[in-house]
Amino acid sequence: MKISIIRACNETVKNKNLFTTFAGRLINNKMQNTLFYIITTAALLTASCKPSQTTQPNPPIVTVDGYTLTMNDIKKGIPENLLVTDSVAVVEDYINRWVKTRLTLRQAEQNLSPDEKNVEQKLDSYRTSLLVYLYQQKILEQKYTPLLTDSEIRQYYNEMQDNFTLQENIFKGLYIKVPKDSPNQNRLKQWYRSSKQEDLVNLEAYCYQYARQYDNFMDNWVAFRRINRMLPEQIPNEDRFLQWNKSYEAHDSLFNYYISIHEYMLTGVTAPLTYVERRIKAILLNKKRGEFIQQLEQDLYDDAQREKIIKFH
Repeated sequence: MKISIIRACNETVKNKNLFTTFAGRLINNKMQNTLFYIITTAALLTASCKPSQTTQPNPPIVTVDGYTLTMNDIKKGIPENLLVTDSVAVVEDYINRWVKTRLTLRQAEQNLSPDEKNVEQKLDSYRTSLLVYLYQQKILEQKYTPLLTDSEIRQYYNEMQDNFTLQENIFKGLYIKVPKDSPNQNRLKQWYRSSKQEDLVNLEAYCYQYARQYDNFMDNWVAFRRINRMLPEQIPNEDRFLQWNKSYEAHDSLFNYYISIHEYMLTGVTAPLTYVERRIKAILLNKKRGEFIQQLEQDLYDDAQREKIIKFH
């Protein structure tokens, strides 16, 4: 954990030029909230670099009609582990949506009648429905997921293959992101292209020590677009790339990137069973849902009568 935090800090410091560019863009546009966006982004990029404290600062970012959005609100409201290049846009979008929502709510409060604004009963009904659904889903998955057999899953897959056409390119392989100054990268280049078990062991040991990110999915299908997004420049023609490459290397000012392609499948063919297995399980569970809910409700009712929880007046 400590190593990850230090690495994150280093990456943040090295990306000051990104932050400066963003600030310059805002200044050039003469946006009214330039300073506030800059402070927000800077705090988000450097938050993980500060040692933990008993009381951490929580500066206000923007206030609308007495309601204030703080730095902690933003950190809770956006995904973790964002790339630095993504975080600026995500933070900006989050703040814009928050401000617009507060303004719309302010208008609603001013223009709706007291009866129209009295939504407690609707909220209580929604909360009840949501909790019941979540409980039913949890019990359904606990009780029935283990009962789904491999033969049942495969039978459904074979009968419904037309419904499992790939909508994206997928592949099995490796993705590695290593700082440019890491040692012995000539050996790394040899290992990541190899299929020998000894080389893979050496590769894993190397990546554990030096890699910023190491994903080994040689036994699992992964959407190529997911890996493509993590490259310094995205590959435009995925089909051609997968057909003509077994390995790929790229770099930016800070890192070297390595991809190894062991198997691939292109859009339009039938997806492999392992890639859609979770989806099939969800479909089969949903088919059992109606019967299961009736039985669950009856069991709860019988138990409640036995324990004298129900009292009719």
